[in-house]
Amino acid sequence: MRKYDTVIFDMDGTLLNTLDDLTDSVNYSLSCSGFPERRKKEIRRFLGNGASNLIKLSMPEGAGRAEHEKCLADFRSHYSMNMKNATCPYEGIAELLEQLRKDGLNLAIVSNKFDKAAKGLSKHYFEGYIDVTVGESEKNLKKPAPDTILNAIEELRTTNERTLYVGDSEVDVRAVKNAGVACVGVTWGFRDREVLEKEGADFIIDNPMELLKIIEGQ
Repeated sequence: MRKYDTVIFDMDGTLLNTLDDLTDSVNYSLSCSGFPERRKKEIRRFLGNGASNLIKLSMPEGAGRAEHEKCLADFRSHYSMNMKNATCPYEGIAELLEQLRKDGLNLAIVSNKFDKAAKGLSKHYFEGYIDVTVGESEKNLKKPAPDTILNAIEELRTTNERTLYVGDSEVDVRAVKNAGVACVGVTWGFRDREVLEKEGADFIIDNPMELLKIIEGQ
């Protein structure tokens, strides 16, 4: 019997390369308020803690709450309409999901992306593969709190011990540890291997198909 029967994935930087579309929408929101735009490598560093934090970090120092709320609203509106312009699955993800579905595993996405966008991208790119998608909302504390991960586990009717979480950032590793679930860090996303090692990821992989051996307990 395989060691794990459930895999929960982070979305941005793990399943999907969303950086170009996120950068465009952040810079659109900043320009609407007359703020200077950010470079892609800066946006990459800001990702992982949800839209509100992304906008806060992208805005100039000293910007007020009202300006933040306006930028966040502009970002959400623009991103909802433009989140599939350049976004695409990372190489090997389609083949991995195909094999996991064939093997009968439970599959979910738990993301700090706002819930509407997370569900929209999941449906567009992964319909037929992902059983449950949970994004940031007022109902749940976002990662690194364990709430969204634990909710997905409950909805899938499995256990923490039989679940792997796959993500690319320090936020993912911290959330997984808080949830009491094994963590797989991926090196193709928005953080470097050193970050994942420092945070103490249980496994680190460089290629999506390497996940199969971990699932089998090899």
